[in-house]
Amino acid sequence: MPDTTRPGGFGSIGGRPVARIGYGAMQLQDAGSPADAVALLRRAVELGINHIDTASFYGGGAVNTLIRRALRPYRDELVIVSKVGAVHVPDGPAPLAAAQKPAELRAAVEADLNQLGLEQIPVVNLRRLDLGPGLQAEGDQIVDVDDQLAEMIALRDEGKIGAIGLSAAPVELVRHALPAGITCVQNAYSLLARAQEDTLRLCAEEGIAWVPFFPLGSAFPGFPSVTDDPAVCAVSARINATPAQVGLAWLLSHAPNTLLIAGTRSVAHLEDNVAAGSIRLDAEALAALDGIGSRPGDSAAHQHGAALFLTEND
Repeated sequence: MPDTTRPGGFGSIGGRPVARIGYGAMQLQDAGSPADAVALLRRAVELGINHIDTASFYGGGAVNTLIRRALRPYRDELVIVSKVGAVHVPDGPAPLAAAQKPAELRAAVEADLNQLGLEQIPVVNLRRLDLGPGLQAEGDQIVDVDDQLAEMIALRDEGKIGAIGLSAAPVELVRHALPAGITCVQNAYSLLARAQEDTLRLCAEEGIAWVPFFPLGSAFPGFPSVTDDPAVCAVSARINATPAQVGLAWLLSHAPNTLLIAGTRSVAHLEDNVAAGSIRLDAEALAALDGIGSRPGDSAAHQHGAALFLTEND
């Protein structure tokens, strides 16, 4: 029986037990006010969430600052996960620029430590730029992954980070990086976007946490959204759940190493996401949802939609 003392039961990341439903903090940079953001973070912890995903490039450190304001002193069981490999560019044509050099990875970790008020970041994901389009590495930002991993290992050895993850990394790169001790992988993946199924399978085999971003697809016009899919809506109506809850519940049921970090600016949506952890999809629902991936024409469109938006919106 799953452990239900945390939302979705317990999983593991970086050797630490966490609720399988966590919180992705990126959207806090657009919260109505700092007070609203603080209230949402505190509500998340009240609901049993103890896995919060952030980055120093979210709002140029604003999100980290909000986390510190809301939750410090931190509870021992709280696991804050960050990522490096990009930098916030407030006045540029896009809000992010690549920051892939080893020295830039180190600088981002130092920024996390300072902004969050931590002595160690429990897990830090190396955000590669291999899966495009979206933010891409050019010129001297094209950096060999082994050089990056060497810096991440050094940061771990120094105690500044607890464990190493990867983000936006294809299966071949994940396999290559395994000797570095990879603890989690964050890739775009949802019920409608299963292009990374091989990466998920490798992670399951290796005991690596799978942390999908865009877990409900994309809200961009013309691209698939889980909550708009007819099969999802039919299941949601039958089991009296929202389409978003169905999409999240499917991810939890699909692979036991999945940890969710769905983001929101709304306390109500946060509570709905947490409630998805209590949904057990029956055989009829799973058959309908699993079949979405084999519908004619779905695979290419969903894979393209997943790849397009590997920007700041994870």
